[in-house]
Amino acid sequence: MPTENLITTTHVGSLPRSETVRELLRGDADPQSESFDDAVTEAVRDVVRKQAAAGIDVANDGEQSRLAYSVDVTNRLSGFSDRFAERELPADLEDYPEFAEVALGDIETIGGPIATGPIEYVGTADLERDLARFDEAVEAEGVTFADRFHTAPSPGAVLRFTESEYHDSNEDYLFDLAAALQTEYETIVDGGAQLQIDAPELLAGFTITYKDASVEEFREHVRTYVEAINLALENVPSDRVRLHACWGNYPGPHHHDVDLDDVIDQFYEAAVSGLVVEGANPRHNHEHRTIAEHPLPDGWTLIPGVIDVKTNIVEHPETVADRLERFAESVGDPSRIVAGCDCGFETVMTANLVYPDLVWKKLEALSDGARLASRRLS
Repeated sequence: MPTENLITTTHVGSLPRSETVRELLRGDADPQSESFDDAVTEAVRDVVRKQAAAGIDVANDGEQSRLAYSVDVTNRLSGFSDRFAERELPADLEDYPEFAEVALGDIETIGGPIATGPIEYVGTADLERDLARFDEAVEAEGVTFADRFHTAPSPGAVLRFTESEYHDSNEDYLFDLAAALQTEYETIVDGGAQLQIDAPELLAGFTITYKDASVEEFREHVRTYVEAINLALENVPSDRVRLHACWGNYPGPHHHDVDLDDVIDQFYEAAVSGLVVEGANPRHNHEHRTIAEHPLPDGWTLIPGVIDVKTNIVEHPETVADRLERFAESVGDPSRIVAGCDCGFETVMTANLVYPDLVWKKLEALSDGARLASRRLS
């Protein structure tokens, strides 16, 4: 059941998929089929029940119906072919190619589909079915949450994992995607959920798409990406939107990551009211200092990652509380903090780095740590 703590809890989106759903997705399941709908419905009930038991306050459907967070939306957009784009290795893994082969394991190297025609939103009914499954699961399981969220990729995230042969430039493609995604974003919020925009390009893009760019050049790209996000959000109330940026949810050295300090002012131009950012993994455990040096805009909430999703070690609640207290001190008001995770637990179906049963143990540690921090900061 949700708590009444000063610091509430959430996560970033993807949770372990059921084995039945995995088998169906591996077989290119028809999302309109009764068997797929039944399997996803049962899987959503399971993750809803487990989130409530773990003490999560702001919950979601665990992205159970998706093969991958980044390109699932192309199933709801017109204009895409059945050909797929290649993906490049991040710069840090290019430095260690033998390690990359071991680290990536079964993660697919193929990206999303290639656009060959006009991009239009055609998947409202499918999205509404996903939204309805969560509400049905909450009622069926007899649980309650303080709020719910639903994730959707940013225009730049879709551009990152796909390609277009139809548009004259990447910028044309980006803003065409933004215009189409307006419907996705508006439908989510109209359905009663917080909208979480997943925008890895705002940080991870530096080591993937713009490997040869200077920091100043990358800042210009981030500015354009934020403009596209704002276009897609022009009819959405900012107080129902949170922005998630990360450095890439893969177990690499990350020694080429751009500093959050270099781009966070660009993030603050987004028409949102919350920022979800990594703070637990060893490369970015210091990011509370960046928040102290660059204060949140008025009315914004910070959702720092205090659980590392790339390790099977279960954080001690004291460690979680310590991390939250550092962020609370940096923000200056603990009521503007929501305890979260660094990223999703299974952003791509074959890429779960944490053993599924341990995900729930880590989320319990998140809730226990939030309670500890709440007591100390009250």
